[in-house]
Amino acid sequence: MPHVPQIRIPATYMRGGTSKGVFFRLQDLPEPARAPGAARDALMLRVIGSPDPYGKQIDGMGGATSSTSKTVILAKSERPDHDVDYLFGQVSIDSAFVDWSGNCGNLSAAVGSFAIAGGLVDAARIPQDGVCTVRIWQSNIGKTIVAHMPITGGQVQETGDFELDGVTFPAAEVQLEFLDPADEGEGEGGGAMFPTGNLVDELDVPGVGKFPATLINAGIPTIFVNATDIGYTGAELQDAINGDPKALAMFEAIRAHGAVRMGLIADVSEAARRQHTPKVAFVAPAKDYVTSSGKQVGADDIDLLVRAMSMGKLHHAMMGTAAVAIGTAAAVPGTLVNLAAGGGERSAVRFGHPSGTLRVGAEATQENGEWKVAKAIMSRSARILMEGWVRVPGDAF
Repeated sequence: MPHVPQIRIPATYMRGGTSKGVFFRLQDLPEPARAPGAARDALMLRVIGSPDPYGKQIDGMGGATSSTSKTVILAKSERPDHDVDYLFGQVSIDSAFVDWSGNCGNLSAAVGSFAIAGGLVDAARIPQDGVCTVRIWQSNIGKTIVAHMPITGGQVQETGDFELDGVTFPAAEVQLEFLDPADEGEGEGGGAMFPTGNLVDELDVPGVGKFPATLINAGIPTIFVNATDIGYTGAELQDAINGDPKALAMFEAIRAHGAVRMGLIADVSEAARRQHTPKVAFVAPAKDYVTSSGKQVGADDIDLLVRAMSMGKLHHAMMGTAAVAIGTAAAVPGTLVNLAAGGGERSAVRFGHPSGTLRVGAEATQENGEWKVAKAIMSRSARILMEGWVRVPGDAF
């Protein structure tokens, strides 16, 4: 019988922050995959190597973790005052599903680099030396991100001495501004930062109990709970949770019930089809702990501890979008994040995560009884790992 040949598609494999993903220009995708739908999803799944019942993604570009099972599609933007449109797809590892419901804050750091290298930013806007400001439209959530890209000799500078916990080697610093990060699209609060109208709600989760939670739409919809309320200290590393099926089931139950409370889904049964959002994170006051690399972090070095779940597992560091949610919630007096950091007004926090620490800034104001945040700021790094073509069987989509 005849065999279907493989096709090759121009692609770039990039690290952004503590994530990795396969980047495409929209114009380089096969025609059926240039529009949202089944063909695009099937192509992204095959590129990454999903669904994989073995959970390894051996036959694809994925790395078998939520941080490395990602795709990005970029196009030159037709929106005023924007350079590039950025669409992010979180690819499930063991099921045939691509979640387009949210952003990846870590890979946002790589968008500017790819856009400049891929000719998606007007050459006249790129200095010979200095900083190129890349204005990104985040298509998943309808938000603007501004990336400040260091330029040396007319090219993106990728090497440097900026160290990011969770990334082994230093690189050049990329500053990101997430403008107006509160989600305006969903939630029973009519697009408010706090969809229920409360800074703290009481969640009642069958099998878990009743406990306080801060439900926020900023960066990415996130459910914050106190570590002690669910039996943790806030200093846990991945093995303490990811190897415990009961713990993982508990976090998924919290996520599902929180999603209903936020108005993201109508019933808990729908949570399985919305794996990327919302996130669940637990917080605790600052205390000494040891990171996954063995580094000691002192209580005096941080404002609070945060651990976050991503695609059903404890994240090895911190998702960039969740960091935006942390910074935003910390800036609003009375949220669980703010209280864990010591309460009061603050424009930035440094929090401890499994791989180390991260600082994120945000300034909140209250207008007509509603909290607003103009932007959240943090620094990441990014690097091209490989560029060329990715190959997939011609009947894969």
